[in-house]
Amino acid sequence: MSKRVAIIGAGPAGLMAAEVLSQYGYEIEVFEQKPSAARKFLMAGKTGLNISHAEPMTHFLQRYDHAEWLAPWVKQWDAKWIQDWMQGLGIESYIGSSGRVFPVEMKAAPLLRAWLKRLMVDGVKFHYRHRCVGLSNNQLTIENQSQRFTAAYDAIVLACGAVSWSQLGSDGLWQQWLSNDEIEPFQASNAGVLKAWSPFMQDCFGQPLKRVDAWVESAQKTHGDIVITHYGFESGVIYKLGRDLRRKISQNQELALYFDLLPDVSLEQLEKKLQANKKQSLTNIWRKAGLDQVKINLLREVVEKSLWSDAKQMAQQIKHLSITLDGFRPIEEAISCAGGVKQAVLSPQLQLKSNPHVFCCGEMLDWDAPTGGYLLTACFATGRAAGEGVHHLVSKLI
Repeated sequence: MSKRVAIIGAGPAGLMAAEVLSQYGYEIEVFEQKPSAARKFLMAGKTGLNISHAEPMTHFLQRYDHAEWLAPWVKQWDAKWIQDWMQGLGIESYIGSSGRVFPVEMKAAPLLRAWLKRLMVDGVKFHYRHRCVGLSNNQLTIENQSQRFTAAYDAIVLACGAVSWSQLGSDGLWQQWLSNDEIEPFQASNAGVLKAWSPFMQDCFGQPLKRVDAWVESAQKTHGDIVITHYGFESGVIYKLGRDLRRKISQNQELALYFDLLPDVSLEQLEKKLQANKKQSLTNIWRKAGLDQVKINLLREVVEKSLWSDAKQMAQQIKHLSITLDGFRPIEEAISCAGGVKQAVLSPQLQLKSNPHVFCCGEMLDWDAPTGGYLLTACFATGRAAGEGVHHLVSKLI
């Protein structure tokens, strides 16, 4: 009699676990509470599916917190492996100038369709609109539109996601099945940061601060564009700094972001360019120094007016502008979350120590990374690791 495996969640991690296990002839059932699979994956791919990153592995791993935990899996199922895997599904990929890996079509839907088709051909059964409402040892209680039932399995894989974008399925209700000390509390990651603006800044909402350096105190600088929004700041640069900002919060320190608005101009050069000229307005002096209107408005918003005509002081401000923040956007709006099931409560095969029938994978684990293909890569890798862990357990039962 074949062994039964249940997978809760039809996102990238759950599907990868199903793919691994489908090779071994187990009876695999995937339960997904939404009407279709991988809704967050599809949403992420609407503007171009950045599925991984081809930078050197030493740099790649630095993008993660808890990198030592993820390293064996991410090294095994890296960007090259993902490209080969996509090709096996008939999806060609390419590496962009930034090192990011994309499918040639840029969209997530063709990849997902091919993947689901192959899984179904390999015998994986999908149950949509089926919500798991209970977990006890090796038994699941499942609820659909017409009934509630309980079923036992030889192993269960939880691939339930974290708590952001709950409308797409990651509602975090699975946390009730674990004890509080097994879960690191979730925090918003890859989310905008809050800054209360005066009405003066309204014309800048939606406009970018172009080619700036940004950093958190004592942390490495990040270069790029940052969008000014009605609530504060948003961009990939902000996401990369999120870990350092959260650390400040955990240490009850002031939450501040620092900017170099003209990183290609030295402090000495800038002082000379800002020297007063009676024939020119202050705005024109600033523009000729290299500042556009968005940067000028930000300076007028943040810097005391008494300093505006002081070339030395303004050069310092432009090269080291300090802006106090008020926190992060709500976790519901975050692209991903920090926090989740702790490494210490899982075996090296991602088996839950408190319930050896259960394995965990994907974003519900306590790891975090910025956008850029790192999130999906780790979801794929931990999904495959959990699948191999289940096989290691179930094969002993045969």
